[in-house]
Amino acid sequence: MSDALKAVEQIADREERVRAKSQIMAFQVQRNKAWSRERVELIRELWNGGDGLSYRQIADRLGIKLSTVQDAFRDYKGSGSHRPKAPKPEET
Repeated sequence: MSDALKAVEQIADREERVRAKSQIMAFQVQRNKAWSRERVELIRELWNGGDGLSYRQIADRLGIKLSTVQDAFRDYKGSGSHRPKAPKPEET
């Protein structure tokens, strides 16, 4: 796959190169959604309602960040820079 992307980057005609890159990026947007859904499903299966692996064990096993595992349970799908802050505990 890396070779195919490098080949696109080496297309001599700039307009043709940009068209090819744009098509790849558009296809990847749809793929990312499906791949993300599959990752969330597997994370939840591995956790198994708390009877399976810990969040940290899942992250290590899948080679992903702990925050990615946590996001799977928050239904969070954005970038880390726009992640909502955790609610503050109520003062008593």
